[in-house]
This record gives sequence, structure tokens and C-alpha cells, in this order.
Amino acid sequence: MNHVSLKSRILVAALAAGMLGLSACSSEGPASSASSSGGLSGEIVGSGATSQESAQTTWRSAFTKKQAGIKVSYNGGGSGKGASDFTSGAVAFAGSDDALSLDAMKAGSFAGCAESSNALNLPIYVSPIAMVYNVDGVKNLKLDATTAASIFSGKITKWNDPAIAALNSGGTLPDTAITVVHRSDKSGTTENFTDTLSQNASNVWTEKPSQTWPAAYSGESAEGTSGVVAAVKNGTGTIGYADMSQASGLSVVSYGKDGNFVQPTGDEAAKVVSGSPARTGGPANDQAIALDRTQAGYPFVLVSYALVCEQYKDSHTAELVKSYLSYVVSSEGQADAEKSAGSAPLASALAGKVQGSIDSIK
Repeated sequence: MNHVSLKSRILVAALAAGMLGLSACSSEGPASSASSSGGLSGEIVGSGATSQESAQTTWRSAFTKKQAGIKVSYNGGGSGKGASDFTSGAVAFAGSDDALSLDAMKAGSFAGCAESSNALNLPIYVSPIAMVYNVDGVKNLKLDATTAASIFSGKITKWNDPAIAALNSGGTLPDTAITVVHRSDKSGTTENFTDTLSQNASNVWTEKPSQTWPAAYSGESAEGTSGVVAAVKNGTGTIGYADMSQASGLSVVSYGKDGNFVQPTGDEAAKVVSGSPARTGGPANDQAIALDRTQAGYPFVLVSYALVCEQYKDSHTAELVKSYLSYVVSSEGQADAEKSAGSAPLASALAGKVQGSIDSIK
């Protein structure tokens, strides 16, 4: 009996030591990738474009139901902040309505990436930029490129200007001063908006596209998309620009040329993206798009990117980013964003290319 008891005690001790060893391994910190459900675990943080915020909220909620062990955080702040945070290594990925320039994309420039790694621009969100306005008695406002450029550059200053009246016959336009509202922060939305005016009305809009509002053109400034929306809503005779997902409750301009006007819908914006070529000169797996805004469709469109590493310094971070973005660009993820934010789902061919780039991340 004593012999059996001794063997039992030895067995119990061995099992306990084994359990202790397993417990120690599982508590070694963020390098652990297995959760109790067998999936990945850990946390990744992103920041950047406010245009993506509605979609990001939806994506994070749906993703964590599939991968309960992964926590994803996303802080806005604008595209400029996102790019800066990503470059410094403060975040694992960034949202940006403007692809990193080829000059900025050099191996060794990104603190969170391996020394030999470049960055990648991966399209994840396509949305029209609405021209939003608040003018008493004016509904269904129509503008073409030349007239919009004249308004936002300050060359047209009254709502009853003949150029506006010619596009809006049958309505009454008030003798009210126009107040242009623009972003005060560095914004990819601003760059996309000004790029559209530059491509379609270069004779009027003579400033280069930029993330900051041109100093040559005046107006009222407001921080972030929410700031612009609030300033337009609370002002008189105001007009501004905002991602369509945040334009709820405001009147929206119909844009057109040759007498054909369209609303800023996802379908009309997608036409412009689908007809635009890929940007050349970047890494093999980069998916930046050179938007051609002169073709049919709604040209005030933004393609918002996820900025990621080709190769991360931390391989576990790479796996978490790949898992999250694979859901984001999936047909389910894109459909979720369409419902919550009114975005245009990535075309299947583009989504396939982006998924291939995600799979290549190390």
C-alpha cells in the first residue's frame, strides 16, 4: 500500500510540474498566439482617416465575434496623423485617404517594419465625398466642376450667382453670402476633394491637390469630418465636403456635366475606381490606385487605404494584421461596411489583388 501511495505521489507531482510549465509558457506575453478557442490572440492598434471610422466600428465589432482573442483599436485623427503614427511605429496599421507617396516609401523608413521592409498601400474602403450645404429654401442643388471650383476657391461669393442659377432653373436662390467650410487638419479627404477640382476644372482651381487647404483660398476651417459637418449644419449659407457616411441630416449636392447629374452614391463612385489604373513604381504587392476623375461616374471619390508593412519586426503582429484585414476585404466585411457607412464594396478583381497582398505580409 505504501509502495502504491509513493508511486501515486510521484505521478501527481510530475503532472503538477507539467501543468506549471504549460502555465509559464502561456503567460509569456504578446508573443503567445493561441487562445483558448484555438484562434489567434493579442491586440493591434490603428489610427488615421476619419472617413473610415464608421466602417472601422462595424468591422471591429463583427471581427471580434469571429476572433474573440484579438482586440482591435482604431483612433481617428486624420490621414496625416495615421501616416505619421505608422511611420513612427506607434500603430500596427493606419487608415489613410491618400496613398503614401513613392518618395515616402523606402525600405527602412518605418519603425514597426523590418529593416529591409517597405510599406504597402492596401485599398479597403471606397466612398464618395459629398458636397454638403445648408442654404435656406434650396433643395436639390446641382453643380458642375467649374461652378464648384469657383465656389470653393472664392470666385463665386453669392448663392444667387448667375452660374449657379443656370444649373438650377425652376428654383429660387437667395441673395446670401456663401461660406465655404474646409478641414483645418491634414486630411486625405481634402486631397481627394481638391484633386477632383484640379482634374476637372484646372482653369479655375489653380492650386495643386494637397492634404491641407490651399492658403490662397479662404473659408471657415473646422477640425475633422465631424467638425466640417457641424459647421455646415449650424451655419447659414454654408457649403463643405465630407465622407458620405457622415453626411446624414445635411443636403447633398448633385454633381454633373453636360446636363447629366448624379448623387454621390457608392455605385457612381465605384465606376471611377474601376476605370482607374494602378499606380506604378511601388513595391510588387502595393495596390495604390491612380484615380482618373475625368471619366463617367461621381469623381469626388476617396479610396481609403490600410498602410501596413511588407514585413513586420514582430511576426505575431503580422499574423494579427493579416487576420483582421482578411476579414475587412472579404465580401462579408465589405458588405458590412456598405450597410453601415454607405461605402462602395471593392470590385471582386481588386479585392482579390488586395487579399493576395495581405497573404504576402510576413
